[in-house]
Amino acid sequence: MTTQCQSMQEIRDNIDRLDRQIVPLLVERQGYVGQAAGFKPTRAAVVVPERIEDIIVKVRTQAVELGGDPDLVERIYRSMIDSYIGFEDKRWAALHNL
Repeated sequence: MTTQCQSMQEIRDNIDRLDRQIVPLLVERQGYVGQAAGFKPTRAAVVVPERIEDIIVKVRTQAVELGGDPDLVERIYRSMIDSYIGFEDKRWAALHNL
């Protein structure tokens, strides 16, 4: 949970601390997304709308449970998923020599 900060510098230090934790997780997620491209038989299979919506439901629920804003978390995740889809599409094309 969030601690009450006494200065902007303390806020920035905490955001930097969180970023140092988030980036490795994003890179780990990238690795799994890259692997997924190898299992998908067609380029169209890179985008799975049902899976996207399943993820959104899960993260919105988690946000509420943690006292966060589910709309904010959904916007972040949709943007992140779109970025990973672009990455996976490039990976799929590379694996299939396109």
